[in-house]
Amino acid sequence: MDDNRISPLHPITRHRAETLPEGLLAQTPPRSDHAFVTLVSNPAYLPGAEALLRSLRLTGTEADLVVMHRGLEQAHLARLAALGARLVAADLLPTSAGFDQTHARDALHARAAYTRGGKPAFHTPLDNFIKLRLWQLDYQRCVFIDADAVVLRPVDKLFQLPEFCAAPNVYDGLDGFHRMNSGVFTARPDIATYRDMLQRLDKPGIFWRRTDQTFLQDYFPDWHGLSIHHNMLQYVWFRMPELWSWDDIRILHFQYEKPWSNHEKVHLLRPLIDLWKAIASGQPVPDLAAQRRPAA
Repeated sequence: MDDNRISPLHPITRHRAETLPEGLLAQTPPRSDHAFVTLVSNPAYLPGAEALLRSLRLTGTEADLVVMHRGLEQAHLARLAALGARLVAADLLPTSAGFDQTHARDALHARAAYTRGGKPAFHTPLDNFIKLRLWQLDYQRCVFIDADAVVLRPVDKLFQLPEFCAAPNVYDGLDGFHRMNSGVFTARPDIATYRDMLQRLDKPGIFWRRTDQTFLQDYFPDWHGLSIHHNMLQYVWFRMPELWSWDDIRILHFQYEKPWSNHEKVHLLRPLIDLWKAIASGQPVPDLAAQRRPAA
């Protein structure tokens, strides 16, 4: 089914579709000048996006909750709309055939295999670049959060921070402080920025080793560092437990293996998975003060 066409009986058609810059189509107009934004590029990420939306609602935020989406069916969109999401259909970027071939899953993993964790089979590297369409959105300020994350405490203060802020990519060594993780970042949508990004992104022979993450760090070399607590990567739980503090964590990010999937690290991550499942089921965020600390 074409995910740009919604049945007249569908509840998200009560407003006319809003035309955004080429490559985007919103089903409803914005309600605010700022938004939390996530990306769902295939149905396998739907459980994560639902948990993220629920967690944001629990913080009491008045910001718009935007889901840029691709490859979803009407039933999937209905589930997201029921959680208050503004739905924005987002195409792949208009990149060249050579770029697409270089960054296809098999080609990218052959050159830069993920060796520190297990990427799920539904992970599609080219889809990651759709994040750049955030700069086409009709908002003044945005905070992007990956759909495999949950928000544990209010983070609306991030809207007051400049572009471009992101947390370091710390999960198994201190060297991660030299790299950013694009699972959470602040942005100021601007069509001129988006067009400039496209010019920088797709050049002959270019290879972005970690797709959007590598590109954004190159595009914003003076990125402002958020604390790791604004994008706490799950592997810190068992690989760097000395950095884990339930008192400070704002956003918990399930990089690599997903909490809604069966995987070989379930036994290592059980407390975090149970926390995610509680939020995903519609429960309040559990008492973080009562959570046990990871074993050192």
